[in-house]
Amino acid sequence: MDELYINFDEYIRQGEPGRREAAYAWSTAIGLQAVDGLKTSEYLQETARRHIEGDITIDEARQLIKTYYENKSVRTADDDEREEADRVSANIVKVLSHPTFAFNANGYISVHRRIFEGVFKHAGQLRKYDITKREWVLRGDTVSYLNWEDLRRAIDYDIKQEKDFDHTNLSPDDFVRHLCQFVSGLWQIHPFREGNTRTTAVFTIQYLRSLGFNVDNDLFAKHSWYFRNALVRANYSNYQKKIFRDTSFLEMFFRNLLFGENNELRNRYMVINPLEDWKVEQDKYRTSTGQVQDKLHTDNVNILSTVKAIGNKQMSVREMMEALALRGRDNFLSQYLSPAIAEGFVTLLYPDKPHHPRQKYLLTVKGTLLLNHSER
Repeated sequence: MDELYINFDEYIRQGEPGRREAAYAWSTAIGLQAVDGLKTSEYLQETARRHIEGDITIDEARQLIKTYYENKSVRTADDDEREEADRVSANIVKVLSHPTFAFNANGYISVHRRIFEGVFKHAGQLRKYDITKREWVLRGDTVSYLNWEDLRRAIDYDIKQEKDFDHTNLSPDDFVRHLCQFVSGLWQIHPFREGNTRTTAVFTIQYLRSLGFNVDNDLFAKHSWYFRNALVRANYSNYQKKIFRDTSFLEMFFRNLLFGENNELRNRYMVINPLEDWKVEQDKYRTSTGQVQDKLHTDNVNILSTVKAIGNKQMSVREMMEALALRGRDNFLSQYLSPAIAEGFVTLLYPDKPHHPRQKYLLTVKGTLLLNHSER
């Protein structure tokens, strides 16, 4: 897999925007298979390259992969797992390439259905039995997952609570802690028979994008196993052993993802009752505190001025221009508003209707965090 990442990195560094976005999507999709110990085939990698190069569409790529396995006359012992990894990877790329996102229970369930379509017969179906899973990071113990009778109600409740939550006055640190509580709580429901972590990861990427964050990077690709183990630790308690829920590992993952920090992400630090030499290293590692860096910062003074002008209000173009004492509409749109939208700090009140007669603009959650951080 290392060679594959190097190839993706080349597209990401030097590719045109379309190729770069496709490379990010494939890198993430393939990397997420590691949460279930799966690896993709060389055929999938070549098909991904053809899609990134623009030779085929994502739907053509999915069909090629499907046909490849249907036409195999001889199957090896690994083919079933590779077929799952290949087809799920292609499905994830299609989901991540689609701009629409439904932040509700149906949307979450739909993500599972779409990424496991053609792979699991139960794609998009809630489990009808209770589950336990032996976890390496828990030395064979299991997280207490939700009982099957309450799955739909729990998804509805968690997403509604998040949708109604007011992010306005959160600091960046508070936002990360809140995000970890939401994501880990949603994952703990574990509503599907298989594929819960991959579904939660894709849904989380879509949600963060809707909040203004550009999460097109390789953290989910290269640290998907860490992401899963961090979710486990965030949901595990054992009072007899004096072990309690710990979101700090997940917080470091999201701080790297959203703020460009470089917290060290090592799976062995999450193992309960670590070996003595691990514990010394772990304690030293966990005392470090991160600082919000590049991704929640802008050197563009026009963007920062626009963010401060909007604040916690919804404003029209004319209202923003008045607040900034600007007269030239074209100059304002090209030098102030468009860059602020492109960087994810500002969004439209009616994003699907950019020319809506009552169109106004407001800060994304990312924009609100920038505002709060700049006022410190």
